Amino acid sequence: MDFSNLNKKTAKSFNDQKALIKKVMAGRTVPCPVCKGPLVLHPPGSANPGIRCAKGCTDIALEFD
Repeated sequence: MDFSNLNKKTAKSFNDQKALIKKVMAGRTVPCPVCKGPLVLHPPGSANPGIRCAKGCTDIALEFD
């Protein structure tokens, strides 16, 4: 089996998500890719730390050390 295509898509998805997280954590306004609403950082100490939009179509759970 040739997994090179899958590996490329997975790497691109990971890098795109990492860039999105960096932008949000830097304080930039980033629109949700689905609903275009702003993504909001929920910092450590909140019930569910992560990055999400108000509608919940984007929900990135983050673990903070």
